[in-house]
Amino acid sequence: MTENPSRVRRERSLRTRIVLLGVFGLTVGLAIGGITLIGVLGFALNRTAHEEAAKTAQGVVALIEEDVLTDSPVPVAGTDVRVQVVDAQGRVRYSSVGADRLVPMLFPDELTRAFAGERVLIDGVRLGIEGPVLVVPAGVGTDEGHFTVLVAKSMDDLYRSASVVRTALLIAFPLLVAVLAIVGWRVVGATLRPVEELRRGAEEITGGGRAGRLPVPASRDEIHRLAVTLNDMLSRLDAARARQRAFVADAAHELRSPLASMRVQLEVAQRLPGDTDWPAFADDLMLDADRLSRLVDDLLLLARADDSAEAARRTAPVELGELLTDLAARYPAVVFTTPAEQFWTDGDADALRRAVSNLLDNAGRHARSTVALTVGADGDRHLITVTDDGPGIPAADRERVFDRFTRLDDARARDAGGSGLGLAIVREVVRLHHGTITLADAAPSGLRAEIRLPVLPE
Repeated sequence: MTENPSRVRRERSLRTRIVLLGVFGLTVGLAIGGITLIGVLGFALNRTAHEEAAKTAQGVVALIEEDVLTDSPVPVAGTDVRVQVVDAQGRVRYSSVGADRLVPMLFPDELTRAFAGERVLIDGVRLGIEGPVLVVPAGVGTDEGHFTVLVAKSMDDLYRSASVVRTALLIAFPLLVAVLAIVGWRVVGATLRPVEELRRGAEEITGGGRAGRLPVPASRDEIHRLAVTLNDMLSRLDAARARQRAFVADAAHELRSPLASMRVQLEVAQRLPGDTDWPAFADDLMLDADRLSRLVDDLLLLARADDSAEAARRTAPVELGELLTDLAARYPAVVFTTPAEQFWTDGDADALRRAVSNLLDNAGRHARSTVALTVGADGDRHLITVTDDGPGIPAADRERVFDRFTRLDDARARDAGGSGLGLAIVREVVRLHHGTITLADAAPSGLRAEIRLPVLPE
């Protein structure tokens, strides 16, 4: 299949944004890390140099206190350290190899700042050393007077080490960012490939190019679970569309029958003589009109039942004993005893009345002699039963009869005015009221329909 240029651009644009964001975050992170590293390294090197110089100064102080210094050079470790011992008059009394024996390495103001705890760096040219020099003072008092020990530590090697590290980071960081950007580009591309396949599959499904299933990647990750979930959703949507098409087809067929009958009767009426019994003809036409009206009412009721939000807005407390008492009064053949207690539930009184009425109509059409209606408690639920002594329904068909436009005896149901929607309406109404409906055998014969509804809290 030919690649869509705009789709390819979108894919690359998304990948580019992700990689750029990753590279930007990585660059910022590396920059902060590099700056922190250089700062910590510089602090550590300066602290180490200061500690070494201070340690050397304390060693010289100990020599002075023990009065073991002579005119020979002060012993020091390393060639980058210089030592001077200056008396109270600013004269250099002792010095190490390479140190000036005449001029102190610190000026008076610098010495004051050094004793005040300030870090003093001087130019190494004063001491014949390349680069900056750290000078650490230490005071000591003896019988001969007060002496100041000055220790100079060259910082050139340390600063060069820090410079080498800084240069290495400046060279390595861009290379590292470039390598990680390339790797990120490939990794993001591989990660987005299953997403692009899902998008392409959805586009083909929308265009009707193939069956309604999305490709499922082999990896057991979030994208795999997303694909499985979307396929489950598509399966449910396909099933819903199939039910909708079947419902529309059945509804059209059911509506066509009374309309066709009315049309035939009207066409015949056009050819009837003037002495025709028109009232009788109108009665026949009214039967078909009533049948059509009931069918439309049933379809509208099912449509409202499918809209759960609208059904929820119509709920209110309903007392089942009173509702069934009023309903049983319309069916003289139904045996019902008004209960002594009340059974409250939450729902739509008209919808519940229609559901029970459909069960009574269905039972009345098939009963041999008796139809019984009861209401009572069944644990934490209210139980409504409609029992008849008719032929019953085979166990294998007790679930199928709740499907829309289903008739176990098509000819008889149609002649009796049934549309195959009565039990479907009952199930939808009960479902919206968070209840259940089941069919069971009655004793000694017949069918018992049981509706269980939740109890309204106090």
